Amino acid sequence: MKHGQPRKKRKVKFVLFVLVVLAAIVGFTGWYKLFREEPQPDWVTATPDMRFKYGSLGGEYDSGIPYWIFYVLPRMFPEKFPGAGGYASFGIVWEQGQELPVGFTKKVIGFPRVANNCASCHTTTYRKTVNENPTVVVAGPNHTLNLEGFFRLLVDCAKDPRFTPDNLMREIALVTDLSWLDRALYRYAIIPLTRKRLLEREQQFAWVYRKDFPEWGRGRDDAFNLTKYFMIKSPMDNSIGPTDMPSVWNLKKYKPEQGMLMNLAGDSHDAHSVIIDSALGLLGAKPHNKEDFLGQVAWLEKYLGEIQAPKYPFAVDPAKVKTGAAVFDKNCARCHASDRTGKRIPIEEVATDRERLDTWSKAAAVESNKVVRNFGIERKGLVEMEPSGYLAAFLDGIWLRAPYLHNGSVPTLRDLLKPVSQRPKVFYRGYDLYDPVNVGFIAQGPEAERAGSKFDVNQRASSNKGHEYGVNLPNPDKDALLEYLKTL
Repeated sequence: MKHGQPRKKRKVKFVLFVLVVLAAIVGFTGWYKLFREEPQPDWVTATPDMRFKYGSLGGEYDSGIPYWIFYVLPRMFPEKFPGAGGYASFGIVWEQGQELPVGFTKKVIGFPRVANNCASCHTTTYRKTVNENPTVVVAGPNHTLNLEGFFRLLVDCAKDPRFTPDNLMREIALVTDLSWLDRALYRYAIIPLTRKRLLEREQQFAWVYRKDFPEWGRGRDDAFNLTKYFMIKSPMDNSIGPTDMPSVWNLKKYKPEQGMLMNLAGDSHDAHSVIIDSALGLLGAKPHNKEDFLGQVAWLEKYLGEIQAPKYPFAVDPAKVKTGAAVFDKNCARCHASDRTGKRIPIEEVATDRERLDTWSKAAAVESNKVVRNFGIERKGLVEMEPSGYLAAFLDGIWLRAPYLHNGSVPTLRDLLKPVSQRPKVFYRGYDLYDPVNVGFIAQGPEAERAGSKFDVNQRASSNKGHEYGVNLPNPDKDALLEYLKTL
């Protein structure tokens, strides 16, 4: 008996050794296939513009969509897209030769995942003629993007009974040959978990499904409701405040030390805070790696601080520009080139639609700042005051920021110089053919209707009232003023 004990112990040790080895293999395989992080390819960071358009902010960890699921959704659910062309039908900027649209990142974290970065909302296009390819402008407002539709898409696909491992794997097999292990992971882990996470978003996106709310339309975002429902998880209220995507070039022009604020209603103290909060909104959670996240924020702050507004691409009349500069100084500079610029103008004075103000509050700002501090991130943060008006905007690159007013309710600068009663009541947003005569985008006609979304100023949060400055100028002065504004 005693002679057999060493043999038994050796057998037990051998079995334990095998089990440890197997556990290590399984653990390593699980880490490698589900959690290992690979850097993005070098072409992504080859230039600052490419990094802005395609560089990861870390959103792939918690809000990323598995690449092959993202790839086959247009094939499986074409009826859930606004039109032909898959993701492009949402008005997303898509450069020729690129695998993904601008603002969509691809990164391997165990397996390839797709997420978003700032460029999805802050890259724009224009065309000078019908038949030319669009000119892509980074840091501009994406006036073609149907963001509300894209929010709905992923939830609607996950709710569809066809969103099953069998159906998805059948479609994936048509476009790629996954290994047996990857097939098993997709079927039994990745697809079920993706569906679960997408369905969890439904409650947070409940307000975009409300039938009593108008569609945002292309180029608009209800940003501060998104902050309320995602960051501080407020219960849904009756507010709605879709506003135009802002340009984010030359952010260093904002001087917080001079009392300037940021966001359309002066909700943030400085560019650093705005970039952090916007990036957190894309992540939808606490950063996976705080140091890396803050490094990305620092890079964005420097990049967006230095990049300048694009130059007007058509010829201008120098004599008119000179005359227009004098008209501007007399009629516009008081707000847009003075110590009022970048500061709140009381809503009673500017008299534009106030719905955007009513989506936010001092209490919401306090709670949002607490959430970010609990992430271990320090910033000046959101302004803990009740919203009271809209900022007097800087006008650099104003020629490319149509439609106008904070809610995008006026299609061109020429229309903005008309009394409210003469401004268009219905037009179409999202067509990128430029209108150099009226300074904006073509907003009427068959092609604008086909490419854009209908905008009715009688709907909630869409009024074109207010800002009746310069409406009584003689027509020659208006023409000269518009010529000058093209040069800013």
